[in-house]
Amino acid sequence: MIINKSKSAFKTIAEVADELGVATHVLRFWETKFNQIKPMKTSGGRRYYRPDDVEVIKLIKSLLYNNRYTIEGAQQLIKAKGLKNLLGEEEIQKDFFEESIVRENNAIKEDQTSVVSSAVLSGVAEAIDELKVLRAKLSNF
Repeated sequence: MIINKSKSAFKTIAEVADELGVATHVLRFWETKFNQIKPMKTSGGRRYYRPDDVEVIKLIKSLLYNNRYTIEGAQQLIKAKGLKNLLGEEEIQKDFFEESIVRENNAIKEDQTSVVSSAVLSGVAEAIDELKVLRAKLSNF
């Protein structure tokens, strides 16, 4: 079952893995190697990726798979050139970098629970709507 989400919607690890054609364990591994990948996590550990997170992951996948960089080589390239230069400013939101700096310096802690909660609620609402449509179809049998 495919659910069409808006481009600005948060995505689960399975949705990102499907979109990029990699396994979920690969995404989890890349999180340990690239500090630029920082999905929001619920208290239960469920990951939610923002559109900007997905763009960063696409860049990393391209560096590793298409350009044949090693993980260390990709890390050095990102550090030397920066995400803005590698992605292009129009590809990523300005506030993404500001949030990354804040998180990395631990200067301000974001209240991620409310953001994740709204993302979860949005996904649940979409699922409920789809279930209602399916119930209506099934009742015709």
